[in-house]
Amino acid sequence: MRTPSAIDINPEQLQQAHAGDGPGREIRNARQGWRMTKAQPTLGTLIRQIRTSHSWTLKEMSEKAGIPVSTLSKVEHDRLTLTYDKLQQLSRRLNISMSDLFAESEDPVERQVMGRRSIGKVDRAVRVKTPNYDYHYLCTDLRRKRMIPILTRIRAKSVEAFGEFVRHQGEEFIFVIEGQIEVHTEFYDPVTLGEQQSIYIDSTMGHAYIVAEGCEEALVLGVCSSEEDGLMDSLINLHGDR
Repeated sequence: MRTPSAIDINPEQLQQAHAGDGPGREIRNARQGWRMTKAQPTLGTLIRQIRTSHSWTLKEMSEKAGIPVSTLSKVEHDRLTLTYDKLQQLSRRLNISMSDLFAESEDPVERQVMGRRSIGKVDRAVRVKTPNYDYHYLCTDLRRKRMIPILTRIRAKSVEAFGEFVRHQGEEFIFVIEGQIEVHTEFYDPVTLGEQQSIYIDSTMGHAYIVAEGCEEALVLGVCSSEEDGLMDSLINLHGDR
C-alpha cells in the first residue's frame, strides 16, 4: 500500500527559536487569528499570509523561494503539498521557522479547552522522512496533545543499519497494520510482531523497530504519550539525528 504524500518538514528547523522578525512573525499573527476563528490552518494559508504580508506577487515569491509559480499557486489553494526538499528550501530562503508552523501553542488558555476532536487524514499529516522510517504525524491541528498518533512505514532491516537506539519521554503503543516487525529494546530480548499484534513500552528505554526477516517494509500505527509538555517537539527533534 502506497502512503499518500503529506506536508513534508525539515526536523532541524523545529529547533529554531520562536522569537524574531520576518515571515515567522506573520505566521504567529495568522495562527492567533485561527485560534479566534476556530479555522484550521493549512500550509497554503500560511504561504499566502507570508506572501501578502510582504506585498509579493506569486512571481516575486517564486524568485525568492526558488519554487515555480505554478507550484506555489497550487499550494496556496491547497491542491498540492511540498516535498521534504522543497519545504526545506522554502524555510531556508524565506527564513521561516518550522517551529512556528508545527510547534505546540504557548497559549495557556488552550489547556482549559474541553471537548476537542480532530479527524486524522494521511494526506493532511505532517510527514518526516528518515533513512529508517517514513513518519506521518496525524491530527496536528490540535495543540498541547497528551497523545501523538503517528502512522509509520518502517524500512530499517537490521539493528546495525538502524544505529543507536531511540529514547524519549513518555510511553508508546505500536500496532502492526501491514507486514512484520522486530522490536528491540535495551532490557528485553527481541520480539517479532505480525499484523494485528501490538506492544506497549516505556519510551525512555532504548528501543528500535525494524522489519522482520523476509519483509521489505512494514506499516504500523503508533501512539506516544507523556504527562510532560513538548512531546511533539521532543519526537520531531529526534529525527534530526536520524
